[in-house]
Amino acid sequence: MSIAPPIALTIAGSDSGGGAGVQADLKTFHAFRVFGTSAITAITAQNTRGVARIHTVPAKDVAAQIDMVVSDLRPAALKSGMLATAELVSTVAAAIREHALERYVMDPVMVATSGDRLLAQDAVATIAKELIPLCALTTPNLDEAAILAEMPVVTTDDMLEAGRRILDLGAGAVLVKGGHLEGNVVDILLGAGDVRTWTRERIDTPHTHGTGCTLSAAITAALALGEGLPDAVDRGIRFIGRAIAEAPHLGSGRGPVSHFVDTE
Repeated sequence: MSIAPPIALTIAGSDSGGGAGVQADLKTFHAFRVFGTSAITAITAQNTRGVARIHTVPAKDVAAQIDMVVSDLRPAALKSGMLATAELVSTVAAAIREHALERYVMDPVMVATSGDRLLAQDAVATIAKELIPLCALTTPNLDEAAILAEMPVVTTDDMLEAGRRILDLGAGAVLVKGGHLEGNVVDILLGAGDVRTWTRERIDTPHTHGTGCTLSAAITAALALGEGLPDAVDRGIRFIGRAIAEAPHLGSGRGPVSHFVDTE
């Protein structure tokens, strides 16, 4: 008799190109041998060259998706990605509170790799007020950290200060991603009085579509498997490094990373 796998939930937008969003999350969950469930917040028409259209799913339908999943397939961990509007942010926050969901990873998706904006301006304050206090971990890149912390973030010292400011908003922990730094890639995890840093050589490739989604999904999957937060972050960072290195070179723009790589 087979043992049931742990369940993870992604609350995010759909990427028709398959490299980011719900598609990347579910591929990552599967790679980690975690059963993936989803609540779709938006439908996008996009490929490796950019986003052509965004259709936001009504908030009541997002809430219904979460309710149906959680009532029957309760997740051991969950993540959110593209939430698009302040109303959807509030809807997701209310669902997390109502169902007392734990091990929540918030990827504050604001701008696509292509540069297309994926979050309404007025939703930023709602994220800071309603979602950050609920998350075990948030995973902003430099631009997102700058917006949430209300300061420029261009150096590792800036990353540390921004991380502290986001912790002060109520996050359980903050992983500030340094993929946009000059030189080596530096990621910094802050939380519970501890700071951990990962440094790796930059891979010279344009194929980085979906890196943030994939990393946060990998961390979520590791949490669903019962790993502690620092170990889950470490495993996720190692996974995304391999996924970038082995990107399949698909499309004519910023192609997706590989979701076929080893998870250990």
